Amino acid sequence: MNRNDKKAKRDYISTHIDTSKARLKDDEVDFLCEFIDEYDEKYKGQSHTHRSSYDGWSSDGKYTRKEETTYTFSDDIGIHEEYSYHDDDGQSGCQSRDITDARGILNWFKKHKD
Repeated sequence: MNRNDKKAKRDYISTHIDTSKARLKDDEVDFLCEFIDEYDEKYKGQSHTHRSSYDGWSSDGKYTRKEETTYTFSDDIGIHEEYSYHDDDGQSGCQSRDITDARGILNWFKKHKD
């Protein structure tokens, strides 16, 4: 990809997602352009939940933690992540975040390849 093509594509990407502080390779620029173009048809509204469980140790002894993370492709281009956990000893917590920057989206797809 020549310099002018890459700049034009990067400008297009930056109108939809945050590209500041992101050094993008040619294939990443192409991927993000395709992701933006297909977002409404292929991604928007889609949701995926991952559940896991494991045993751990604390000063009170052994406990089992159940975790649940839900990823939802929001109305605006990006990924909303909700994480929660519940321990069998009564401890629980949750947090959420929005992934709306170019590097965050690329890293999410690298981590969640099917």
